[in-house]
Amino acid sequence: MVKASLFELEAVTAVARTGGFRSAAQSLEMSASALSHAVASLEARLGVRLFNRTTRSVALSAAGEQFVADVAPALAAIGSAIETIGERNAEPSGTLRLNTSAGAARMLLVPLILDYIRRYPGMEVEIVTEGALVDVIGQGFDAGIRLAEAVPPDMISIPIQPLLYSAVVGAPSYFEKRNRPTVPSDLLQHTCIRARMASGRLYRWEFERRGENLLIDVPGRLTLDESSLMLEAAIAGAGLAYLSEYAVAAHVAAGRLVKVLEDWIPPYPGLCLYFAGRRHIPAKLRALIDLIRSKTDLPV
Repeated sequence: MVKASLFELEAVTAVARTGGFRSAAQSLEMSASALSHAVASLEARLGVRLFNRTTRSVALSAAGEQFVADVAPALAAIGSAIETIGERNAEPSGTLRLNTSAGAARMLLVPLILDYIRRYPGMEVEIVTEGALVDVIGQGFDAGIRLAEAVPPDMISIPIQPLLYSAVVGAPSYFEKRNRPTVPSDLLQHTCIRARMASGRLYRWEFERRGENLLIDVPGRLTLDESSLMLEAAIAGAGLAYLSEYAVAAHVAAGRLVKVLEDWIPPYPGLCLYFAGRRHIPAKLRALIDLIRSKTDLPV
């Protein structure tokens, strides 16, 4: 039986991946001549040409394509096993890049992300906030944090909260000359602060009670696309706003806002951490997952 060293197999797959001996040698941090010798030696023992070479290009032969297709998954598994055992007793280090919404970042910054940084001094965290869902893998993020209903189906998701709640709120000054709404249809007679979604559509306020579900296209003269601006406008008495319970709780407690239609507000699935499915999860991401699973006091 023909034997091949791990080094020779890595050399073959590196040339196939990069398309050349020089670039493959750079990726493996070795000389091009040593890499070329390793590939030629393996070809000689196999009795098969794995690459078709010219002075200007290198391309896999038909036999080479099949060989790399068979060998590459095994090499990846070996590399993953080596990396996993190497990280077993090591503290996470490096940079963790997360993509999420501004609202989710505000909610989780102190109880989760800052706690993560305190626990793992070798880690740096970069958070990018965007309203629209992005390709986290294609844009170089380790993971994303979004509402459960927005997580792409091909991703692995880790629940952060079971449920979240919203609230319809208005300032006491707004209600000085207006009756408080008691059913959702009353909103059609009120001034509301409308929300423009990242998709461009206007958000229709959602209500549910005893199996009755309603979507209300509320009237209003002010339309905003950022929740903190909606909150400021509501506190200033500009109209009613539909916001997260987390965002308004302190203002309700302080008397700056009043909640209405509380028995009509349905809960919705909470935030999830999500990432691409793979056999090996990096230590830095595994540490965040373990921290999420250990916490029972994250805001809802």
